[in-house]
Amino acid sequence: MRAAIFQGPEKIEIKDWKEPECSENEILIKVHYCAICGTDVRTFFHGHKKVIPPAIIGHEITGEVVEIGKNVKGPLKKGDKITPVTSIGCGHCRLCNRGLYNLCPDTKALGYYYAGGFAEYMVIPEPAVSQNAWVLLPENISLLDGALIEPLSCVINAQNYLDIQKGDTVVIYGGGPIGFMHAVLAQASGAEKVIMVDPAFERLTRFASLFSDLILINPTEDDTVEKVKHLTNGIGADVIITACPAKQAQMESFKIASPHSRISFFGGLPKDDSIIKLDSNLIHYYEISVFGAFASNRSDYQKAVDLISSGKIEPSKFITEVISLEDIVNGINLVKSGSVLKIVVRIQE
Repeated sequence: MRAAIFQGPEKIEIKDWKEPECSENEILIKVHYCAICGTDVRTFFHGHKKVIPPAIIGHEITGEVVEIGKNVKGPLKKGDKITPVTSIGCGHCRLCNRGLYNLCPDTKALGYYYAGGFAEYMVIPEPAVSQNAWVLLPENISLLDGALIEPLSCVINAQNYLDIQKGDTVVIYGGGPIGFMHAVLAQASGAEKVIMVDPAFERLTRFASLFSDLILINPTEDDTVEKVKHLTNGIGADVIITACPAKQAQMESFKIASPHSRISFFGGLPKDDSIIKLDSNLIHYYEISVFGAFASNRSDYQKAVDLISSGKIEPSKFITEVISLEDIVNGINLVKSGSVLKIVVRIQE
């Protein structure tokens, strides 16, 4: 099979690779599409502790079931179109028993520990099979659009904590694909005002034109705190989401928070520079709730499927370009440049 083999930082080779064998407890899928994630970009340039070269990365996957191990039970059948769930837990710890496989201390994810989607075929391994770690694509979701289910599921996981309601004002720091997914999902939940903040304002304005009713702030020209206070009659935002790896955004979020507001630190900070200063009295006296968000679980994938199937989320608005597997390095560089929203790799020609 053809596969993009990660050989180490800044080195991916497209080559013939041994097709994976499907054991009696596994499922083999023919990969059709795999989108490029920001984590794939970081892995390409810097490596990843859970990716041991030579390796196949990629986890925003859609594919077709071509073989089912004889011990695999359930309704799945050959020809089914599916999106695999990335996070695979140990299956027996306290967190896995609660369905929080993404937080399992021994998580082994597709595209990291296990071979991912930048190849013509991939196996859903036995631990994932035991966790039913996939979702079926309904007829009205194409395999291409399904490649957006994984990143959308991560956004849903974050917003599960935030309880966005009709009339809320939501501020989102970061104008990448995740930031815009947060914006559209917040609108679908009833938010009255959705405000996006990004110093790359030309890019923010260009992508915002694909969507509707977004308020944009250029922090290089306007004082974000003053602007948000003005837009909210001095009250502040009900929900703030930092969809970018920026300490300034995390610290500033408390300054624009209204009483009883909710803050999501969606974008992680560099491990060697992850300490921020904050006034904890703001949390105390304003009753502010602060949440983290990391990856997602099957229930979030299913919610993503339902949102796309109902038309509340339109994947085509987020997909800037579809490229061939041979062009994957160029695609990674495009994502790094910030000149695109989502790049999807077409695996089957």
